[in-house]
Amino acid sequence: MGQFIFIPIIFFAVVVLISSFFVVKQQTSAIIERFGKFQSIRHSGLQLKIPLIDKVAGKLSLKIQQLDVIIETKTLDDVFVRLKVSVQYKVIRDKVYDAFYKLDYPHDQITSYVFDVVRAEVPKMKLDDVFVRKDDVAIAVKSELNDAMMEYGYDIIKTLVTDIDPDAQVKAAMNRINAADREKTAAQFEGDAARILIVEKAKAEAESKRLQGQGIADQRREIARGLEESVDVLNRVGINSQEASALIVVTQHYDTLQSIGQETNSNLILLPNSPQAGSQMLNDMVASFTASNQIGEAMKAKKLNKKKDDE
Repeated sequence: MGQFIFIPIIFFAVVVLISSFFVVKQQTSAIIERFGKFQSIRHSGLQLKIPLIDKVAGKLSLKIQQLDVIIETKTLDDVFVRLKVSVQYKVIRDKVYDAFYKLDYPHDQITSYVFDVVRAEVPKMKLDDVFVRKDDVAIAVKSELNDAMMEYGYDIIKTLVTDIDPDAQVKAAMNRINAADREKTAAQFEGDAARILIVEKAKAEAESKRLQGQGIADQRREIARGLEESVDVLNRVGINSQEASALIVVTQHYDTLQSIGQETNSNLILLPNSPQAGSQMLNDMVASFTASNQIGEAMKAKKLNKKKDDE
């Protein structure tokens, strides 16, 4: 009977002994209280406490943690925008007591400061400046949080503005503005390209005309030289210049008729096509040149007489 009485006592003693030991994980701090009063702070490893007197009031992680805060605020140009601010923080090892006893809800405290700073900084900026100067907002939040949370045992490692989300209509308008600007730039480039093509084409046509004119001039020069040589050859055999010219015109007339006859699909009609017509054309040309020379001589004589009268 007595043996059965000692069994519960032994079991209770074993439970009390086991409860005297506890383990604190790496990068964690445990707060020990004795009868509800702070006793000590224990760090990683196997720890010992007085059973039934000491208790683990809580544990705090010393790792870097992240809190994401979503804030909706208004910019200087009256655009509502949602910002996501990520705050990376940790409990300072030497200030675990302050972190545990001074703040019940550190997340709420950090969120309140983030709201306060963001809603003070963003309304000073236009929407475009918010995108460009988001690092300034993050620095302002970090500076304010460091000053405030250091007292409570928290160190703010870094703050990041990870997302900027304007109203849907504003984003659509921004996309339309961007698209219109790109279309304008594309149209300018297309206009420049078209203008360059027109200029280069005009230059090419001008060069082509110049070369074509030069070719025609060279052709006529060679024709004149050939006619001159033909007249000289005919003069040597006793044919005067007028007869030689008539003979050359008649020869070219028949050469032309021969060329037309060789083309089966030619639609060219030569009027008049008799040799007398070529001779008549030559006489008319000679008469025209003679009349032009006479008019030129008369004008020179008139100018010379007028000059003498003036003197």
